[in-house]
Amino acid sequence: MSKHLTKRADDYSKWYNELVVKADLAENSAVRGCMVIKPYGYAIWEKMQAELDRMFKETGHENAYFPLFVPKSLFEAEEKNAEGFAKECAVVTHYRLQNDPDNPGKLRVDPEAKLEEELVVRPTSEAIIWNTYKGWVQSYRDLPLLINQWANVVRWEMRTRLFLRTAEFLWQEGHTAHATKAEAVSEARQMQEVYATFAEDFMAMPVIKGYKSDSERFAGAEDTLTIEALMQDGKALQAGTSHFLGQNFAKAFDVKFTTKEGKKEHVWATSWGVSTRLIGGLIMTHSDDNGLVLPPRLAPIQVVIVPIYKGEEQLEAISEKVAVFVKELRKKGVSVKFDDRDTYRPGAKFAEYELKGVPVRIAIGKRDLENGTVEIARRDTLEKQTVAQNDVVDFVSNLLEEIQDNLFQKAIDFRTEHTTSVYNFEEFKTAIANKGGFVSAHWDGTEETENKIKDLTKATIRCIPNDAKEEIGTCVFSGKPSSKRVLFAKAY
Repeated sequence: MSKHLTKRADDYSKWYNELVVKADLAENSAVRGCMVIKPYGYAIWEKMQAELDRMFKETGHENAYFPLFVPKSLFEAEEKNAEGFAKECAVVTHYRLQNDPDNPGKLRVDPEAKLEEELVVRPTSEAIIWNTYKGWVQSYRDLPLLINQWANVVRWEMRTRLFLRTAEFLWQEGHTAHATKAEAVSEARQMQEVYATFAEDFMAMPVIKGYKSDSERFAGAEDTLTIEALMQDGKALQAGTSHFLGQNFAKAFDVKFTTKEGKKEHVWATSWGVSTRLIGGLIMTHSDDNGLVLPPRLAPIQVVIVPIYKGEEQLEAISEKVAVFVKELRKKGVSVKFDDRDTYRPGAKFAEYELKGVPVRIAIGKRDLENGTVEIARRDTLEKQTVAQNDVVDFVSNLLEEIQDNLFQKAIDFRTEHTTSVYNFEEFKTAIANKGGFVSAHWDGTEETENKIKDLTKATIRCIPNDAKEEIGTCVFSGKPSSKRVLFAKAY
């Protein structure tokens, strides 16, 4: 397959789709709307998982696992949640196939093997988890219950795109139970902070922390907190959500506890999650026309070393020197690959690792051995530098941090340049149509106005920022009074 990519400026969507496939991250499968995550793409997900899992455990959470199937009666118990996901549900109705007498060699559903109760393939796990919690919570001593699960879910999406929107995807979902409203609200806010820290410190992806308008809330939640990122095409990406569920699920599944005073009360709940959609966000935040650009903290291979040689004797001498670099870099926690394959020329290897976004590339040949140097190239800026071999380990360690910081700053600068404050609807429409990005505007707080703006511009309220200041103004659409600005954008 050709490594050449469509340019972002020519067709951003095509560029993205080509990059995911050509960089060996994922591909479409035989199942409509479902993807195969290839080893390189899954390695990125594993690094994300590892950091998030550490952060969850540091905040007191434990991992568990719950069934993939949810009895329909349980799924229906919390009405808003059921209604919100009903159109995306896959449903199991039978449990056996049999030979088809009318088509030899083919199978059909056994009509006698119909399930007594239909099973929903989980689009989210609140129903099965809260039905389980009923048996786990009796007393205030059982609280808080802080559980996370790493799992797959199915949402039967009609329009799919690798990583960003697929019928089946991988995620984590936290589900917690608390004795008081204040504790649950604090938990929801804490997990929003965890997600924001992860996005910024590891993904080098700046995010806006805020909360959703009523119409954009998670089905069944009283409040949805979000982190919103801006992609290079000016569209927003919801990168993680944390929901304060109030007592809705506790009441639906009758999860009560005995207080210290001996009273029976319903618990207070949260749920929160991020998914493999983050890989799509990672790609679209940093990558360029040459391929992936990965922040070092999430790159499966942080440093690749490519030997340039003629004959076994030169390779042996180079390999001896490289072994020292590899050992010392690994001691510092740096992941290193020495690509000594003799089936590809150095130029082809350079192109491959550029496409795959490896942050640092070291080239070393016969002349470098004689001069005591190496050539080091950084993926983010494509700059090359000659470095003394004695300095390689410290230089690379510092360079990885520099690349991480540079990617974050570049993304912040992009977001700043593509955030526009507007004061009337003409300015709003012009900003959305011509510039894209976040548009900061006053909104009158009504769903009617929100929907009209969406119909006219395809822009939605991404969030009401946590740090939005009180500011007397008028709604850009209706002219009615408004006290805060909200962020609009077109979104994935």
